[in-house]
Amino acid sequence: MLRVIAWRVPQIAATLVILSLLAYLAIGAMPGDPISLAMMADPRLGPEDVARMRALHGLDQPLLARWWAWAAGVLRGEFGYSRLFARPVAEVLWPALRGSLVLLGTALALAAGIGVAAGMLAALRPRWRGAVDALALVSQAVPAFWLGILLIILFAVALGWLPAGGVPDSGGGGVLEAARFLVLPVATLAVAHLAAYARHTVAAMAEVLRAPWITAARARGAPESRIAFTHALPNAAVPLLSVLALDAGALVSGALITETVFARPGMGKLLTDAVMGSDQNLALLALLLVAGVTMLATLAADLAQRALDPRLAA
Repeated sequence: MLRVIAWRVPQIAATLVILSLLAYLAIGAMPGDPISLAMMADPRLGPEDVARMRALHGLDQPLLARWWAWAAGVLRGEFGYSRLFARPVAEVLWPALRGSLVLLGTALALAAGIGVAAGMLAALRPRWRGAVDALALVSQAVPAFWLGILLIILFAVALGWLPAGGVPDSGGGGVLEAARFLVLPVATLAVAHLAAYARHTVAAMAEVLRAPWITAARARGAPESRIAFTHALPNAAVPLLSVLALDAGALVSGALITETVFARPGMGKLLTDAVMGSDQNLALLALLLVAGVTMLATLAADLAQRALDPRLAA
């Protein structure tokens, strides 16, 4: 374990440095820097004003020098200001991150629970395999935006049971009111993600259940519930951890389509607005956060896989 951590942590750090450099150069090469936008907004600005503003913001320096200054500031905990929101980047980023963590964390937990349960049912009771395959196929085929709009029409417009979108007013309603606003977007995202868990669980469980030691356990009279949950599921969980690690990146990258359909603030819409609006500080920090969490989750999944299957550590 320690050898894996000692090897992977420097890899993650180097990847983040390279990614930040490439993203900085790409965003810096995009047209529409803050000074150009200021000139468009106020045609009275002269060349001297433009030169002074470029020097003030460091835009007269080469891109590599600007990246180095930005990276040094991030290492000191100075994340800069968001040009779009005219506020410190941290104040803009954390509320959106919290919203995405609540929405996507709930949705992925629901998708993993339903998907693994359906996959186990199909593996243990083959007559259910067709129903589970159909469920996974529908889950993969239905576009999230279409399902979200359909749920809004049915449960918010026609029946009036749930709000169509948005978030509850601050200080009103408590946890139950907040949960009502989460039901439809969580259901939309859960349906979109459960197919992967169901399919991987079916394949992994079916392979494990054919193993000789499972046959030996049955021959010794072990009950099916014990075989399924004590012997088969922990061994079948090894490939599922890879799916979970990949989905962990989505926890902080947000779900742009779902957030847009349900008018919820989150990382997906914030990251898109930052890139489209050339908000360099906000876009870069959000991108590095997504990449860092994804790589750390992958490392955690690798360690968990080695803990479940010692053969991987050999």
